[in-house]
Amino acid sequence: MKIALMDSGIGLLAAAAVVRRLRPDADLVLSSDPGSMPWGPRTPEDVTARALAVAEAAAQYRPDALIVACNTASVRALSALRARLEPEVPVIGTVPAIKPAAAGGGPVAIWATPSTTGSPYQRGLIGEFADGVSVTEVACPGLADALEHGDQEGIDAAIAAAAERTPRDVRAVVLGCTHYELVAERIRTAVQQPGLPPLALHGSAGAVAAQALRRIGELPDPAAPAEGSLTVLLGGSEGGLSATALAYEEGCLLQAVSPVR
Repeated sequence: MKIALMDSGIGLLAAAAVVRRLRPDADLVLSSDPGSMPWGPRTPEDVTARALAVAEAAAQYRPDALIVACNTASVRALSALRARLEPEVPVIGTVPAIKPAAAGGGPVAIWATPSTTGSPYQRGLIGEFADGVSVTEVACPGLADALEHGDQEGIDAAIAAAAERTPRDVRAVVLGCTHYELVAERIRTAVQQPGLPPLALHGSAGAVAAQALRRIGELPDPAAPAEGSLTVLLGGSEGGLSATALAYEEGCLLQAVSPVR
């Protein structure tokens, strides 16, 4: 079994780590183009072209499924990716976890990139899954870029600024960019208010990983032999996990348990 994941940069680490935990025997192909980061400010046409290039690089390795571990690519390019790769390769997009967050009754905050915040796509999801729930959209300028480059001061500043714009009474925060899941606990600490119940964080990594397995007819088996390989593609060329990727728990997990072939 081989599962590919694609993103502009290291936001795919969260979903890849979940796949590795669910199926230690799965071969993983991580395809990104960090030199083109960030994708959010780019035109839809540019995002689509770049997403197709990253996906096609992964497709050369004949995966059983491709996870689009990027909210921007899922919004802008999912239809084009499916038209190009399916039915040979099932393509699983990433959707912000608004539905499970709203199920708790709110109030809910959605942290996302400036291009996604307020977009018709996100507003549509709010209308469909959070009708009647108090929802605040919180733009997080610079956070994904700081995470991509391991800029700890930039990460802290972006989280603090977003926390200031987050209502104090929120009970759930949707992490609307896959990069944000890499610092979920830092976000929780910044938003959690003393004396209030524990804050719920809702990412997408677990759902897309589980959906990928379902699409190819596989079940989770955390006890499977830890022999799944790891292939890293950077701009279409084989490489390795960057020092920045290895600064996150998810990157360390992948490096520790994945033989490179």
